[in-house]
Amino acid sequence: MAVKLRLTRMGKTKQPMYRVVATDSHTKRDGEYIELIGTYNPLTKPATVKIDEEVALKWLNNGAIPSDTVKNLLRDAGIIKKFADSKNKKN
Repeated sequence: MAVKLRLTRMGKTKQPMYRVVATDSHTKRDGEYIELIGTYNPLTKPATVKIDEEVALKWLNNGAIPSDTVKNLLRDAGIIKKFADSKNKKN
């Protein structure tokens, strides 16, 4: 089972809000997910991003592949850098 970190759309018409989730790569965009990692609201100025750092690092260490948008959100939150540092410490 290939696990991906990606966005799931929530909210009303023309008022999107997204959840950052860990899900099987074969499920639908808004289908069931394994674990909730955080939320992303692009409508606020600036955009609101709340990500549980421990859960995100757990999934990245287990080999989950983030989508492009989620990778950018994780990079802005500093989680990608922590993941790279922890990976370099192991070597």
